[in-house]
Amino acid sequence: MHVLGRNGRREGPAARLGTYRAADGSDGAAVGLDLDAPHAALVVGKRGYGKSYTLGVLAEDAARAPGVAPVVVDPMGGFDGLAAGSAVPARVVDSPAVPTSTLPPAAWPELFDLSPTGSVGSVLWEAAAAADTLDGMSAHIEAAGVDAGVRRAARNHLALADSWDVFDADALDAAALLSGEATVLDCSSLDDRAASVLIHAVASGLYAACVDGRPSRLPWVFLDESHTAFDGVASAALETLLTRGRTPGVSLVAATQRPDALPATAVSQADLLIAHRLTAADDVAALSAAAPTYLEGRLRDRLPATPGEAVVVDDTTESVHGVRIRDRETPHGGTDPRASERAGGTDSGDAL
Repeated sequence: MHVLGRNGRREGPAARLGTYRAADGSDGAAVGLDLDAPHAALVVGKRGYGKSYTLGVLAEDAARAPGVAPVVVDPMGGFDGLAAGSAVPARVVDSPAVPTSTLPPAAWPELFDLSPTGSVGSVLWEAAAAADTLDGMSAHIEAAGVDAGVRRAARNHLALADSWDVFDADALDAAALLSGEATVLDCSSLDDRAASVLIHAVASGLYAACVDGRPSRLPWVFLDESHTAFDGVASAALETLLTRGRTPGVSLVAATQRPDALPATAVSQADLLIAHRLTAADDVAALSAAAPTYLEGRLRDRLPATPGEAVVVDDTTESVHGVRIRDRETPHGGTDPRASERAGGTDSGDAL
């Protein structure tokens, strides 16, 4: 099996990505993706063409790879199948939460789209710097020498944060995420802002754990619908993984159907790009703008048109490959529902 993302080394864990796509459309040799060294990878594709499926394929083998700790941030509840049966060592956290202190004080005004120098934003910042729980922050605000209206607005913001049920002093930490099995964080019930808090905590916590020590496993963060995460308080932590994660050993695999909505860094810093079908001009342009110099021709002309097929751009070996993604071994929860299935496969009325 030829392993993409690996230059010269033959040893180390790898994910079975699929097979090369031969010129006549048939399956070629087996192809894998390196799990041994840290990577920043980007998986793109419009809905229904295999973006999330590919993310699951990589997570399956990452969960079984020695020395690797995969963390799947699941915004739609589509990755629970990783923990079905015994094929993959994985667990699902249905109501993920993090300690309040994992969100830095400077991020609290941003969380509520407040100016950090405004009256409400600044008191939230000061409260987060003074206390590490929501109750402690509330107490600090009550004692603050500010206008009653400012206190009321700040309390309301904290009450909203409390309603998300994403803050818990005894919740997830980096040590738990670096355990011997894959962790699927089901964020389907979370507000976008709450999910962003969670992603910030996961990204910054794993990065700090690898900077401060040498964990027995290297983390791989799999993030679906990543364009929403880059548009919130998680953005800075994710960009840190992209630009500085390689040295401490943190990998990020970001998937999106809207590459044009990602910051330029997310595209330019990816050393592995797995691109399924794209048709929107802005999305294709976003990828083309960061196309490597070794790419012959235009990237838009290499994009596949069939679900399950992808073009892989590998910066490590400076090569571009057509790939057919292998079948999942665990249930895939990202398929579209069908009205016929809900009706038991029988016609419920005349066809139009």
